[in-house]
Amino acid sequence: MIHVLLAEDQHIIRGALVALLGLEPDLEVVHSVESGDAVVPAALVHRPDVAVLDIDMPGTLDGLAAAAELRAKLPGCRVLMLTGYGKPGHLRRALNAQVDGFLLKTAPPERLVEAIREVAAGRRVLDPSLALTAWDLADNPLTPREADVLRLVAEGAEATEIAGRLFLSAGTVRNYLTTIVGKLNARNRTDAVRIATEAGWI
Repeated sequence: MIHVLLAEDQHIIRGALVALLGLEPDLEVVHSVESGDAVVPAALVHRPDVAVLDIDMPGTLDGLAAAAELRAKLPGCRVLMLTGYGKPGHLRRALNAQVDGFLLKTAPPERLVEAIREVAAGRRVLDPSLALTAWDLADNPLTPREADVLRLVAEGAEATEIAGRLFLSAGTVRNYLTTIVGKLNARNRTDAVRIATEAGWI
């Protein structure tokens, strides 16, 4: 029997998935949650073989952040991500989080069931429509500190505020921003934020 933890914030979809998986003789949904924050606590209690996580969930952790934490705290649990969108950024983060599968919600129900079985058996699953996207993803040119700076720019922070929050001088922040714009071949900070967000680097 494959024990499954399901995380999906939309009640109707979550209920439908629980019902769908319950029809399979070798699958059992041991618990379902509606937020990323609830994933790891539930997994530590119920010890699922596979966690099926939606990427976009409310709370301080989205599905990918929950997946990374789950891998650290319960490495024996395999992770299959579900998403409504095949964004390159989501795929990049999923690969970085070392998830075991990545499937679009538009996939047929039987494909989800089969993907859970494949992931439980130790295989990797990638939605075919995302394979080319994965192939084309470039490596992140930003250092962790540069990514921190750009994330704050994306939130609307100015150089002086960024400096205060990251304990840097305003001049250092401006230097980082110049470097970031150059590395990403961006026109300006706003363009750099767009490029990095679409690529999943921030």
